[in-house]
Amino acid sequence: MEPQQVREVLRCILHTIMFNRALGLVRPRDIDSELFEKITYVQCGDATYEKLVEEKIDHLIAWVEKHPNKKSQVCLSFYETRNKHVAWFSNKVERLYWEQWWIYLNVIQPTHMRSRASHERPIDSSGESAEEERSKRHAILEAELRDVLLQILQFVNEKKDHIPAVGNTDVVSFPYEIAIPSFPYNSQILIYLDHWISCIK
Repeated sequence: MEPQQVREVLRCILHTIMFNRALGLVRPRDIDSELFEKITYVQCGDATYEKLVEEKIDHLIAWVEKHPNKKSQVCLSFYETRNKHVAWFSNKVERLYWEQWWIYLNVIQPTHMRSRASHERPIDSSGESAEEERSKRHAILEAELRDVLLQILQFVNEKKDHIPAVGNTDVVSFPYEIAIPSFPYNSQILIYLDHWISCIK
């Protein structure tokens, strides 16, 4: 994907996951994608989460701008906390992660940015202009994103036994975090679903 597509891709994925894992008194709101005309996703109505998503996306985009054409990843984790007795005089709060969603991103610079030295419309080996090439890639990305959202829905509906009991009526019933590691992708940790997203519990 290209840098300007990162924000909307992550919005679609992160909000789809959270809506299906919030489990509280959600206030669902359908959102038509600003970039992909055939995609609509649902927000759960939690202002804190919506703000966090935008902040983390801003941080990732800033990192992508400093590291062009490098792979990056985002992890949305759900967990419980418990006090772990470390010594007779102290306790340590321990996080027990019960679900983690890893989103793998391969961000590339668009062709027209790599071709600024030329005053003519850049043409690839197949005779297509850069604009036609980008339009084709955008359509492919939209189709892949739609498939990913369907995979998320399939997973959250099939895998429920590991979810802890809900203990409150908040919109988002469990503690969560969104991590944006700056280290390279580790293929020994993640399991792909169509080269996009994986869930490890």
